[in-house]
Amino acid sequence: MAERRDRLRALGELLRRLRKDVGLTGKDLAQRAQVAQPTISRIETGQLLPTPETVERLVSALGLDEAGRAELDALLVRLRDEVSRLKGGLAGREAANAARVRAGRRLVSFQSAMIPALLQTAEYARLALAVGRNVDEGDAAKAAAVRVESQSVLFDSAREFSFLLTEGAVRTWPGPPLLMLAQLDRLAMVATLSHVTLGVVPWSVQVPAFPLHGFTIYDGSVSVVEGFTGDLSLSEDEELATHMETFEAFATVAVYGDALRRLLGSVADDYRELSSRLKQ
Repeated sequence: MAERRDRLRALGELLRRLRKDVGLTGKDLAQRAQVAQPTISRIETGQLLPTPETVERLVSALGLDEAGRAELDALLVRLRDEVSRLKGGLAGREAANAARVRAGRRLVSFQSAMIPALLQTAEYARLALAVGRNVDEGDAAKAAAVRVESQSVLFDSAREFSFLLTEGAVRTWPGPPLLMLAQLDRLAMVATLSHVTLGVVPWSVQVPAFPLHGFTIYDGSVSVVEGFTGDLSLSEDEELATHMETFEAFATVAVYGDALRRLLGSVADDYRELSSRLKQ
């Protein structure tokens, strides 16, 4: 609790400094952002964690540059992670992740063992949250519902998404093989969106590095690594640069467009054959 209070105070101090840097009073900022003045006051005094929608209004009203936005985002990510832990359970964690996704404009994700959360079908999401973990099934179902609901941002053409998977990610199946056919269809559909880039690194190419873990970078300001017990948020410049360099290195050997569809089709054929063998 003390850590969360400290971060709320730091957020308030940052907002107050950013406001003063552009010569605005609290009332001025409230009017520009179309946010109630008491809300501004409560944020600046460390009493309130703003919603993603409020943050977007404040960012626009303050005219923050990339550096200012990154500084604000780094604090907000840590606060939302803390709120998730306080709520407890998978559903609370997914709610915090959904808020992070809604607040972002550019997302870059690399995954070597599983489908990215934003691209998962409902059943894949439920299994991804539950398989091999000692979790409550009801909590996992609620968390999966939150995860799937958050995917609506994919259809906002004002945002930019870049996904990169290894072939191992599309060949790792958490449930019946036929489950993956729907998942592969989902990937092929998302790949047609103009503001989404989706690539897969085939097993037939030599990888530029060992894919030790997956990660998702939000607006270039924080990289989140998903773990069994929680998420690790990295925001140091060197950490972010290493993750972006890793993404770009794998991107050079990935397949896209027609080549991607052929690869997904080949994987789908293998799942159909596997399903038939398992029924015998």
